[in-house]
Amino acid sequence: MAAYACRAENAMAEFYYKASDRGGKVVQGSIQAPDQSAVIAQLRKMGYIPIRIAAPGSRRSGSSPWLNLNLDLQLANPFARVSGKTLLAFTQELSTLIRSGLPLDRSLSIIAEITDHPRLKKTAEEVLKDVRGGKSLSDAFARHPAVFNKLYVSMVRAGEAGGVLDVVFERLTDFMERSQNLKSTVSNAVIYPAVIIVFMALVMAVLIVFIIPRFVDIFKTLGQELPASTQLLLYVSNAITGYWWLVLLTVLGLYVWFKKYSATEAGRRTIDSALLRIAIIGDLILKVEVARFARTLGTLISSGVPILQALAIVKDIVGNVVVGSSIVRIHKEVKEGRGVSAPMRADGVFPPLSVHMLRVGEETGRMEEMLMKVADTYDGEVHNAVKRFVSFLEPALIVIMAALVIAVIVPIILAIVSINDVGM
Repeated sequence: MAAYACRAENAMAEFYYKASDRGGKVVQGSIQAPDQSAVIAQLRKMGYIPIRIAAPGSRRSGSSPWLNLNLDLQLANPFARVSGKTLLAFTQELSTLIRSGLPLDRSLSIIAEITDHPRLKKTAEEVLKDVRGGKSLSDAFARHPAVFNKLYVSMVRAGEAGGVLDVVFERLTDFMERSQNLKSTVSNAVIYPAVIIVFMALVMAVLIVFIIPRFVDIFKTLGQELPASTQLLLYVSNAITGYWWLVLLTVLGLYVWFKKYSATEAGRRTIDSALLRIAIIGDLILKVEVARFARTLGTLISSGVPILQALAIVKDIVGNVVVGSSIVRIHKEVKEGRGVSAPMRADGVFPPLSVHMLRVGEETGRMEEMLMKVADTYDGEVHNAVKRFVSFLEPALIVIMAALVIAVIVPIILAIVSINDVGM
């Protein structure tokens, strides 16, 4: 057993890689190694800068704390949206090259060469052209707001001003990784309930559109008066099958109205305020926003962005209008010379724990550090809240689905029983 364990531990696998030499030339190939750390060590001994490593059996996947090893397959569409994961991969690779000492223009040239996403590749080429033309990297990024948001540009600009671009890219990579993890946690929690809801809708559609009409013909031939519940069910079935186009138009109309209403400032505020008051869901939304606010603000301040500019950027990052309005009021108070925690406490939107932690950060002069602790705390709270939400939602959806099925089946059973009673 010991010999077998030793052989398994020393098992070699083939890893595919892309790397750059000190002159900026991109090379690729494969290496036999026990794990990715060994691949990185071998490439460095060969004088290469590792850019991308693919796990055994795939040239496009893998995992590493600082390399891009989890890329999405992209269609050859130059207008395709650049996802958060794709931008994270771009940032990881650019950070790796800059920290390895390559000149900025050569790093951008390598990234433009190896990037697979069509739109990001074109963007990288345009950024490289602007940098070689004399523009700063932040100004070049700012010309592409659909790819690089205000937070991204501001951090890069602060890094350029302080001469710590490599450090800023490292912080930006960490920030984006944590943000992606938080987003994935929330998104994954929605998948199961969404599947249940779709399945529930399909079951109800089959019962109402296909099953119930079969019984209608039988009931008509018997000429027997049916129970009120059965008649109501038949009316609903006839309305849906006979006027399905009207039902579809009604649903589409409500959807369009909701989209237009939610696009207005008053509508968005009403909806977001209502969401925050919903049990469990409101608590989850607030914790997500607090974690995003704290991590974004802490990352910006630690990167050298002035606090007023950082608060203005954070206001545009948060998704809930109520929280965003609170940040606007905090920004105004800070501009007038007050701290962050006092107006935050007076506003009453942020949880007391986050306000207390930020007040401690202000008093001790460790605001950035405390913001990161707040973000870590509420990241953990979000994970716990998601688990509670899913554990509550799963049985609730099953009960609702069972109730709907019973509401359809019971009237049919009552009708059959009433017919049998008459026959006897």
